[in-house]
Amino acid sequence: MRFLYVMDPMCAWCYGFQPELDRFLEQYPSAEVDWIMGGLAPDTKEPMNESLKEAISSYWHKIEKVSQVTFNHSYWDRNTPYRSTYQACRAVISAEKLAVKNSQNMVKAIQSAYYREARNPSLDKTLIDCAGAIGLSEEQFLGVLHSEETELQFQEHLAITRRFQVSGFPAFFYINKEKQVYPLTHGFCKAEELFERFGQIIEE
Repeated sequence: MRFLYVMDPMCAWCYGFQPELDRFLEQYPSAEVDWIMGGLAPDTKEPMNESLKEAISSYWHKIEKVSQVTFNHSYWDRNTPYRSTYQACRAVISAEKLAVKNSQNMVKAIQSAYYREARNPSLDKTLIDCAGAIGLSEEQFLGVLHSEETELQFQEHLAITRRFQVSGFPAFFYINKEKQVYPLTHGFCKAEELFERFGQIIEE
């Protein structure tokens, strides 16, 4: 059984969706999940402007109301935010290269640093600390993070995102043995909805 999950570790809706996804996947422990980094926002050194900060911080309050997660809202006072998520995506790819099936661990480490500890995952220092927190060699991780091979792999992830016509995150798909692709969600939803949609597909 194979699923494909297109997301971004700095996407707040993906953070809200994570407990729902965990609940769903607990019922299919042998399932293979391809974690695809969708790349929410390109690299930039420009600090986020005030209107964008206000918009994103307001999303956090909305997500808290509909999901099981909470946010550390002090992030906005403690940091200079950047609308830049590509490096966090590369960090997940790098973690997977260093230890197979490590994508989810790295995503959760980044989400925890960002949303709970109010640390800035647009910065290499935060990403290196996340790698160390999941047991990776920080020195090896940094080398892989900035490698040409990782960048090429990230571009492949972006190409997959376009191929699946994903315009927002999270996006979760089931792929059957005949390699037919079935969308289970485009955007946040509850685990119950995933179970219902997946059940309908299996019955067909």
